[in-house]
Amino acid sequence: MAPVVVAEALTKRFGKLTAVEDLSFSLEPGTITGFLGPNGAGKTTTLRMLLGLARPTTGRALVFDRQYAQLDGPARRVGAVLEATDFHPGRSGRNHLLILSRAAGLHDSRVDEVMGLVELTGAAKRRVKGYSLGMRQRLGLAAALLGEPELLILDEPANGLDPEGVRWLRDFLRAYAAEGRTVFVSSHVLAEVAQTVDQVLIINRGRLVVESPLTELTARVGGAVRVRTPRQDDLAATLRAEGLEPTEAADGALLVPGTARERIGDLAFAAGIPVHELATEGASLEEVFLELTADAADAAEADA
Repeated sequence: MAPVVVAEALTKRFGKLTAVEDLSFSLEPGTITGFLGPNGAGKTTTLRMLLGLARPTTGRALVFDRQYAQLDGPARRVGAVLEATDFHPGRSGRNHLLILSRAAGLHDSRVDEVMGLVELTGAAKRRVKGYSLGMRQRLGLAAALLGEPELLILDEPANGLDPEGVRWLRDFLRAYAAEGRTVFVSSHVLAEVAQTVDQVLIINRGRLVVESPLTELTARVGGAVRVRTPRQDDLAATLRAEGLEPTEAADGALLVPGTARERIGDLAFAAGIPVHELATEGASLEEVFLELTADAADAAEADA
């Protein structure tokens, strides 16, 4: 299947400031991608270019193989939440959605459906100025869902949500992607991202740092293979003879960084050493993020 989103050498400059530089990536259908980067990394600018709210200096941002402005019925293809403050405070939540629904040519009944989806039915007639930040986040998501879009683009959607709301959002996004739809979500809540996304896209200073499935990334960066055997000393000697550096965990297992578990299994089998446990232990997403963005920053300073 064709990618849902394609960024081709995206660059955006504001005068002498380069917010995004030569950024390329793609998003496949049915996936949840976490879009990560430090403050000022260029995430929001990238999202705005995808949605036609900012024009690239060079490069292209394509959604369903077209620029956003060229889509027919964009509300039925793409739903987006970039801010949780784009509301008239004197309108009720329901009236806010009715205006958007009618502008998009949708039936009024869809408003009540999405209010139910985001669990705001009980607050539908309340004025938005009385909503908490978490309720405004839900209302923004409801607006994005009006057209039953195939793609959701969300900027910090968990901001202001309580723990129950964060869990609800996680479950909702997983179910949404399971229907073959696509989610592109920018967030600073790395622990939650790690429980939600399939893959991550990390940028720093407007440049791509890494694009990878989450499990592969956490295993590759700072990860290790955990192996347990009744012949620990023999296996450790075998691994060291192959240039590996096993260390002993607190529970007696061996941790072997810098290799794949298949290689450990093959070496143990060749040496006739029984293995009772063999698993990959990845670093946390936070550890990976900090390591990669620090490396990218150091490289940028060296280039300068």
